[in-house]
Amino acid sequence: MGPLVPEIIGNELNFVVALLVGIAFGFILEQAGFSTSKKLVGLFYGYDFTVLRVFFTAGLTAMTGVLILTHYGVLDMSLVYVNPLFLWSALVGGVIMGLGFVIGGYCPGTSFCGAAIGKIDAMVFIVGSFIGVYIFAEGYPLFEDLYKAEFLGSPQIFETFGMSRGLFGFVLILVAVGAFWMVTYIEKRQNNGQKIDITPSKMVLPLTGVAVIIAFTAFFFPEKRETVLEKVSDKEFVNQLEIQSMSVDELALRLMLKDRNLQLIDVRTFEEFKEYTLPNAIHAELEEMFNKNMNNILNNREKVIVVFGDDDYSGKKAAALAKELGYKNVGYLSGGLIEFKSEILDFEAPGILPAARSLADKYKFRSSAAEKLPAIIEAAKPKEVKKEAPKRVLGGC
Repeated sequence: MGPLVPEIIGNELNFVVALLVGIAFGFILEQAGFSTSKKLVGLFYGYDFTVLRVFFTAGLTAMTGVLILTHYGVLDMSLVYVNPLFLWSALVGGVIMGLGFVIGGYCPGTSFCGAAIGKIDAMVFIVGSFIGVYIFAEGYPLFEDLYKAEFLGSPQIFETFGMSRGLFGFVLILVAVGAFWMVTYIEKRQNNGQKIDITPSKMVLPLTGVAVIIAFTAFFFPEKRETVLEKVSDKEFVNQLEIQSMSVDELALRLMLKDRNLQLIDVRTFEEFKEYTLPNAIHAELEEMFNKNMNNILNNREKVIVVFGDDDYSGKKAAALAKELGYKNVGYLSGGLIEFKSEILDFEAPGILPAARSLADKYKFRSSAAEKLPAIIEAAKPKEVKKEAPKRVLGGC
């Protein structure tokens, strides 16, 4: 929820929402029977797989929501924090967590749910959790080498297997459907035909059908980023679009007047941007235009937004991408930076001005701009240019 919140509610209201979400989460856990240790350990003994069903369903729902929200640009995955993987601490921690779950019958979340309704065993479990946290905190210097061993970055499963998010979603939903059928069979065998609280047989097939439909939806749901980038990579498509442009003369005039309503966006590489760019320009390569931190910039209707690259096409391609993303007031620099340099900064007027008044005035203006703009550009050049990575939002269980 983190990446969505700043654009919808303020920091103060965020705490209220977090409290309400926490209450709702606890209520659902209790209603699902997760405040009872017997139901929780039933997963390990094979007589009750409620835990698997609930958590698998929750994960699949969240995954499908992420796929859809990411596709429509509501959720920016570059802002979502992915926990780093330290292999050995994950394995050792998993063993400890698993043994604690089997022996105590609770996990940290469900223990508080059980304690809230007066379960004494849950209270004891919480006390044990605090003791474990205290031991780890005080003994951290002893555990640090193990804790940080085998750092593997922040891998995601779909990237590790070299597949798209949609394909991974499709596979995982099919795995879940198979798991649900399998555990239902195991429950029936383990309980020797006794009546158990599982989904009625009449509902299993329809629910399976719905799950398969969702799986196919996830599989065939194209990545918006890849789809749009492929679309604007078609030169014929870009050239046939009607996109507003700004001439090099108009840009030169606005720079000389130090127009505060002008917002320039340099879409060249960051190395090229560091070496040379225009006054007050910000850097954003094509893929960065999908980031949510660009939304406020590209959606600012009080600014005249102009994107530019080295040539005419690179600027128009970036403007076409902005248009495909729904930004209406983004134009591009006609001719790009190459034409701006040749026609403005490096302009040399002929010895004899042409007879045509308009052309003579243009030459006079360009001569003046060629004289004044280099100093303006040099004065606006920052002493140090740093690339700021998007800040990821922490969160999760």
